[in-house]
Amino acid sequence: MRFDRMRTIFWLGTGLAAGMALAWGVSSTDQLTEGGATAIAETPPPARVAPASQAQVQLSYAPVVQKAAPAVVNIYTRKIVRQSPMMSDPFFRFFFGDRAGAGAGRERVQSALGSGVIVRADGLIVSNRHVVGDADEIQVVLADRREFEGKVVFQDPRSDLALVRIEPRGAALPVIRLGDSDRLQVGDIALAIGNPFGVGQTVTQGIVSAVRSGGGPTDYQYYIQTDAAINPGNSGGALVGMSGELIGINTFIASPTGGSVGVGFAVPVNLVRAILPAATTGKVVRPWLGLEGQAIDADLAATLNLDRPRGVLVNRLNAGSPAATAGVKPGDVIAAIEGQPVDDTETLQFRIATKAVGTRAALTVIRDGKSFNLPIALVAPPENPPRGLTWLDGQHAFAGVRVGNLSPAYAQELGGGLPDKGVVVVELQPSSPAARLGLLRPGDLLDGINGKRVTSVSDLRAALNGVAGAMSYRIVRDGRLAECAIRPPAYISCRQ
Repeated sequence: MRFDRMRTIFWLGTGLAAGMALAWGVSSTDQLTEGGATAIAETPPPARVAPASQAQVQLSYAPVVQKAAPAVVNIYTRKIVRQSPMMSDPFFRFFFGDRAGAGAGRERVQSALGSGVIVRADGLIVSNRHVVGDADEIQVVLADRREFEGKVVFQDPRSDLALVRIEPRGAALPVIRLGDSDRLQVGDIALAIGNPFGVGQTVTQGIVSAVRSGGGPTDYQYYIQTDAAINPGNSGGALVGMSGELIGINTFIASPTGGSVGVGFAVPVNLVRAILPAATTGKVVRPWLGLEGQAIDADLAATLNLDRPRGVLVNRLNAGSPAATAGVKPGDVIAAIEGQPVDDTETLQFRIATKAVGTRAALTVIRDGKSFNLPIALVAPPENPPRGLTWLDGQHAFAGVRVGNLSPAYAQELGGGLPDKGVVVVELQPSSPAARLGLLRPGDLLDGINGKRVTSVSDLRAALNGVAGAMSYRIVRDGRLAECAIRPPAYISCRQ
C-alpha cells in the first residue's frame, strides 16, 4: 500500500466494523431477470449539462433519495471475544505469545455498526467484509424498520466485499439497480446515504473526485474517489450516480483525524457485479491472463516511443497462457481492454477481474509503435502444480510452518500479489519457533535453504532434511529478497 506522509487510511467502522450507505435508484422485484439474476441497468446515461439558471440550481435531490433510501439497510453485528486475563499483561504476552490466552478466559461481546445494499429481491445484500466477516450474529434493519437475521454467504478478502442473505419470507423487498462504473466521469454528482456515527439515515452529496488506482487497503487497487461526506458508521453502503443506479460500495476514507475530510473511496460496482454469482457457488473465479508486467513512467515511455506514459509493459509470459495464445509478446504494451484504458498494473488487474470466465475480450496492444487489437479467451487459472499443503516437522526452526506450492489458481485464491509459482508460507502454529521469533509470516516466499534453491514443497523438505540448529534461508517478502541466518541460541540476522 502507498500512503502519503500526513494521510491515514481508515475503515469506516464503529466498534468491530462500520457501515456506509450511499444508495440511489431503487426499484421493485420486476428488475430481476429470469432465474433471479440481478438486473443490469441499460438506461443510457443522461446528458451532462451545467445549471443554466438559479431555478435549476435550486432543483432538489429529494425524489432520488426517496426512491433509493428503502434499499439501504443498517447492519448490526455481534462477536463474542474470549480472552484470558493474562493476555492483558505484556510479560505473559512476551514470553508465552498466544499460549497465554489458552484455556478458560473471560468472554465479552463486541458490537459493530455498518450498512449494506439490497441487490436482489430474494434477500441478497452487498456489504464490506470488514463489516460482517468476523461477526457471530448479524441483524439487518431496513429503512421501514423491518428486522431480519442475516447470514454471510460469501466474503472476498481481495476486494473487501461480502454477500449477506436475509429470508424475506415472501415479503417484498426494495432492490437497487446496478449501474456501470466504467461510464463514470470525474465531476459526476454522487450521493451518500448512510448512518454515520449511528445518528440515523443521513444523505450527503458530492461529486466523483477521481477514478484512480493505488492507495487502498485491498488487493484490487482501483477505486471511485468522492468528496461526499463519509464517516464511521457508513461502510458497506452504496455510492449512487445521477442515473439512479449503484456505482460503488463505500469502503474507506483517507483522513488525518478519522472523520471525513472529503476523501472517501468506493469499490466500483463492476467489481461488485463480478462476485454476485458466488452467492450460490460459494466461490469466485476470476480470469487469468498469464503475464507479468510493469507500469510505464516518463523515461520508459520515451524509450518505447510512446506519446505519454500509459499502459502496461509485458515483461514475461507463461507458456501456453491465454495471453501467449492470443499473440501477446514480451515487450508489448497493453493499452486498453475492451476500449477501457489501462494506465498501470492495478488498472489491468481490476479490468480483468470485472470480466467473466468463459467470455472473450479485446486487448489493445502497442508493438513497434503500432496499435492493434488482439482477441483473448478469458479462462480460469490452472492449479498446476497441485498446492501440496504440508506442515513442516523436524528439529529445524521452520517446524510448525505450513507451506504450499503456488500455481496460478492458488496465487489468485490467496491474493496479495503472489506470483504464479514458488513455495509460499500459508500458516504458522503460534508456538512454532518461526512464529515466536518472527522468522516468517504468511505470504512469504521461501526461495532457498542453506544455499540450495527451493522451487517446490518437495525441494524444501529435502533441503531441511537433517537440519538442526544453525541455518540460512532466503525469502521474498512484499517483493523484496532477503538473506537471513539463524545461529542458536539467539543470533538472527536478515539483510536485503
